[in-house]
Amino acid sequence: MKNILVLCTGNSCRSQLAEGYLRHFAGDKASVYSAGIETHGVNPKAIQVMAEDHIDISKHTSNHVDEYLSVPFDYVITVCDNAKEACPFFPGNVERFHYNFPDPAKAQGTPEEIMEEFRRVRDMIKVYAADFVNKHILK
Repeated sequence: MKNILVLCTGNSCRSQLAEGYLRHFAGDKASVYSAGIETHGVNPKAIQVMAEDHIDISKHTSNHVDEYLSVPFDYVITVCDNAKEACPFFPGNVERFHYNFPDPAKAQGTPEEIMEEFRRVRDMIKVYAADFVNKHILK
């Protein structure tokens, strides 16, 4: 079983979406965690757009990366540039991956335009997570 950490700035949107999809696609082949270099709480819009895709992240919590420093991670995925720059050192043979997804929490416009940005980023993360699991977990 592989241990995966998804790291973002506030552990509220992008890392939560990625955790949901990685868990979905990896099943019992991986333990998936998400954390932030800060904690901002799980964004309700992230919960909503994942529910639209039949994945429940409503029980997720916003965690600080320091809570997981003792976990022997196989993979650390940073999903924003800020987290990549601030990512702490993890001992052991940790493979790091990075993809700078847009932050849907910064979307502006009408409520529907904001939700469309959440869906757009959700769909980008879904593709990334499926590809990651296929290449690194189910290989």
